[in-house]
This record gives sequence, structure tokens and C-alpha cells, in this order.
Amino acid sequence: MLSLLSLPLAITKKMEIDELDKAILNRLLLDARTSYQEMGQEFKVSTGTIHVRLQKLKDGGIILGSKLILDFQKLGQEVCSFIGVNLRSAGDYQNVLKKMSKFPEITEVHYTTGQYSMFIKVYAKNTRELHLFLTEKLQTIQEVQSTETLIALDSPVMRDPHL
Repeated sequence: MLSLLSLPLAITKKMEIDELDKAILNRLLLDARTSYQEMGQEFKVSTGTIHVRLQKLKDGGIILGSKLILDFQKLGQEVCSFIGVNLRSAGDYQNVLKKMSKFPEITEVHYTTGQYSMFIKVYAKNTRELHLFLTEKLQTIQEVQSTETLIALDSPVMRDPHL
């Protein structure tokens, strides 16, 4: 399982990629199980070229891994919510992040500018479970000053950006 603490805070080095690299990445964003052979045929290059390009993208830190996309509602997680979190101090970020990484309900954490210090995405079985998560977990973190919860009514578009 990917730890929230293992995610980079900032990309420090920009890697140059060409049109073939972009095409490979866009193809994998559509279907990460696309074979090297299929991509080679589609882009009219050898499977070896695809392999070398993907390794370059992995080594350069552009491809961080692959993931399985689940329909959480079909798994009984009926409530998707977004929670704005205000910290007592900006210096509390790393400590709060470490505590949040232990909560399986949290699927995303973003350190933000604007109204909130952090913005998190949470899945829960129902509103009662969401309430318990808020009152017994998130709001018990001493460094959390306040929270604001928004419940998603629908999620008609969920995709990664394309290049």
C-alpha cells in the first residue's frame, strides 16, 4: 500500500519528453494493462523501443507506479467526501500527515493554499461512519484547528490528465 508519506512534496527536476513518450503515457492512462507489443504496433516502433522509453520514464520519476481503480460504492463505501482541514500552525503539516496516513478512510491528501491548509478525500460506508471518522479520528488530532466537510452527490468525471 502506498504511504502518504512516500509521496513527493515537489518535483525537483523536470524531465524532457517527446511526442512518443507522451503517446505512450496517454495510452497507459487509458489502459495501464496495454502490452508493449500493442503499443509498438500502434506507434509503429519496436517493443524494445517501448520498453526503453518506459524504463526511462520510470527512472526519471515520471511514472511512479500503477494502480487499480476501484468502484468504492460497489464495495460498500457509499459516501465520498472532501474535507478542508485547517491546521493550528503550518509547521504542524508533517506531523498531521503522519497521523492521517494511518487512517484507511483517507484516499487523498493535498497540502493547499487558500481557505484550507489541507484538503482530503475520504470514503465511508455511510454518513454515520463518516461522522465517526470525523469525531473519533480526524478531529481528535491536536494540531487540527477545524474542518469543513463536503459530501459528493455524484462523481461523473474521474480521470487522470492527458498530455
